[in-house]
Amino acid sequence: MSQSAGKLDYKRTLFLGFGFLASSLAWSIYNSLVPVLLEQRFMLSTVVIGTIMTIDNIFGIIFQPLVGASSDKTFTRYGRRMPWIIIGIPLSAIFFTLIPWAQSLGLMMAFIICFNLIMSMWRSPVIALMPDLTPRQLRSKANGVINLMGGIGSIIAFLIGGILASLDNTGRLTFGMGSIVMVLALIFLVIFIREPVADAWMRAQREQVGKRLSAKEFSKTLAEEEFAEIKDKGGLDRKLTSGEKKSLILLLGAIFFWFCAYNAIETFFTLFATNVLNVSTGVATIMLTSFSLTFVAFALPAGLIAGKRGRKKTIVSGLFLLIAFMLPMIFINPILTVLGVDVASASSLLIKQIVVIGLLACAGFGWACVNINSLPMVVELASHDKIGRFTGYYYFFSFGASIFSPILFGAIRDLTQDYNTLFIYAVICFGLALLCTLFVKHGEVEPHDPEVMEEALLDA
Repeated sequence: MSQSAGKLDYKRTLFLGFGFLASSLAWSIYNSLVPVLLEQRFMLSTVVIGTIMTIDNIFGIIFQPLVGASSDKTFTRYGRRMPWIIIGIPLSAIFFTLIPWAQSLGLMMAFIICFNLIMSMWRSPVIALMPDLTPRQLRSKANGVINLMGGIGSIIAFLIGGILASLDNTGRLTFGMGSIVMVLALIFLVIFIREPVADAWMRAQREQVGKRLSAKEFSKTLAEEEFAEIKDKGGLDRKLTSGEKKSLILLLGAIFFWFCAYNAIETFFTLFATNVLNVSTGVATIMLTSFSLTFVAFALPAGLIAGKRGRKKTIVSGLFLLIAFMLPMIFINPILTVLGVDVASASSLLIKQIVVIGLLACAGFGWACVNINSLPMVVELASHDKIGRFTGYYYFFSFGASIFSPILFGAIRDLTQDYNTLFIYAVICFGLALLCTLFVKHGEVEPHDPEVMEEALLDA
């Protein structure tokens, strides 16, 4: 590790976050505008839109665990993870730009499928960079910084993207802006982030006399060195205890349920806002900015709080906050009706916008407490040589929720003909996540961890 046990390299971690910024920005624009494009251009039903919106998650659940495990064994002059990222981001940006230009459903589906397939090939590697380069006990704090950058990506998507969507309802300006930011984020990653494997490649080449080391020879040498290093630390192929396995299953179950809630809100909020709150698509997109703003503001504090109170307690507090601030969203129109206010009047629209923005802003803090600390809890149970694989587990369950949830809620909405059921559904899912989390017993930094003990001694 290049960082000491007690001090995070904030500068490098910020640059590392550009990969998550690119990913978050793309998905925020995609999830908020693609459902609207599908409904307005092709008059599709909600359940069909929800099914189409699961394509990215189907690819993610299939390819991200495989790619994560494959990147653990990738040895190149550019590192383990960077080759996947360098190829993936530009190709994703190209197909992302093309989506709103499609005037036929077949062509739009072709662009959507290509974009989602390529995105699934680099997301696990870009996320695995953080635990690769960060000591165990600093990962919640580092994940706070990474998610701060992701939140900035969402703010760019919702705020600037919302303004551009108001100016151009075809979505071409918004998707074009997103592609440009994705490419700029890649440039920052390439310039400022260098994996230890890449440095090892350069050292190995300098040590060669009279010939150039092949990639195959290098990978064999590096694998042998890493095997010896990990074995010395007691972290090679570490078997989980029965208690750790139970905690991992419960934690992954909690991740599944809270992403069921989150993805339903992210996918259908614009339709909820246009149908229930009677606001324009651009305004609905901008309203989500309040959620992202507080998420960004509390991303780093959420990691710091976990360092003091523990990851589990922080997640539980976050889930309570999410339930508390999502529940009132169900009763906005009924309360106004009881008060004798015309829900379609200009004053009512303003009141609803202010209330929803306030509730989303408060819920953003709860989401920071949950989201910042979940991945560190999962990879805490992984040995050093399986970080990519456990990152894949995390995305298997989070993307599994993203497949299941839009279809399920789409069916619920079609049966009830009421978008107001969105937040009833979300509160139930957050409640189930809370129930699972309460029984998790592992995922904090263990004081007996050989890697932690070694780093602490070096720091002292």
